[in-house]
Amino acid sequence: MTHPDPIWPPALAPGARVALVAPAGPLGDPVELARAEANARAFGWEPVVAPNAMARAGYLAGDDAARLGDLNAALADDVDGVWCLRGGYGAMRLLDGVDWDALVRRPRALIGFSDITALHLAAAVRAPGLVSFHGPTARGTLTPFSHESLGRAVVARVDPCGAAPDAATVRGGRAEGRLAGGNLALLAALAGTPYAPRLADAIVVLEDVGEPMYRVDRMLRQLLLADALTGCRALVFGHCTDCADAAGGDGRHSLADLVGEAAELLGVPAVVGVPVGHITDQWTLPLGARAELDADARTLHVHGATAA
Repeated sequence: MTHPDPIWPPALAPGARVALVAPAGPLGDPVELARAEANARAFGWEPVVAPNAMARAGYLAGDDAARLGDLNAALADDVDGVWCLRGGYGAMRLLDGVDWDALVRRPRALIGFSDITALHLAAAVRAPGLVSFHGPTARGTLTPFSHESLGRAVVARVDPCGAAPDAATVRGGRAEGRLAGGNLALLAALAGTPYAPRLADAIVVLEDVGEPMYRVDRMLRQLLLADALTGCRALVFGHCTDCADAAGGDGRHSLADLVGEAAELLGVPAVVGVPVGHITDQWTLPLGARAELDADARTLHVHGATAA
């Protein structure tokens, strides 16, 4: 199966205008918005706050029309990047209305993780080849580790990953392919929809939060039964934060057990515990970029960044 060559959006150099939007869950208070603006300025960017950034409608950051309007306005504007304020839930409610053609006409960096996975997955389908960035949301406290990795990905355009000494090899081997994936629950939720990307030839990177192991098992099995993982090159699971029984023991399935079972069925190398997910120190992953995994050495390296 052939895939488009990676289309890297232009680097976010100092002075870049970066939209701060909330397409999913709401911010807790104005302090979080102020932190997001400070995070943008720390890279030398000019933050452009969306009109509904502080809106709230239950568990959503405003109603669908408001959130979609902010996102599409950012895509239509002359901003250089879109940095999502937080995850939570709600991005998949917008997918049918997003102006994907705007991303095709003018590629620009889309940054975020967790529920923002819905946008990354859909972009892979509707803007083929576009590299988007699975990285910290704007409202968070960026540690030096996370700040450096994000900067390497979207500013310097060099490998933002590398060695993961705290990870564990589940199934040995090496693999090359495009980076794909994100939040496991979102990947499972979009399986069978028009926004489920093809994962053949991909190094699939997963993470999740607050899921007991039987639900992780069920979501992995759903992807396997749907042939969503058929032909992938490798499985990489970051962290399953606050996931009950992830370490296993006393006869319980661990996260490594479940990933190992899936990797055996697929015949691919696998690791767990790389710095990806709901953790303080996290890699920024350029989804859609070419990468190489050495499961035995527990390294992940991203290849060539060529701006569009």
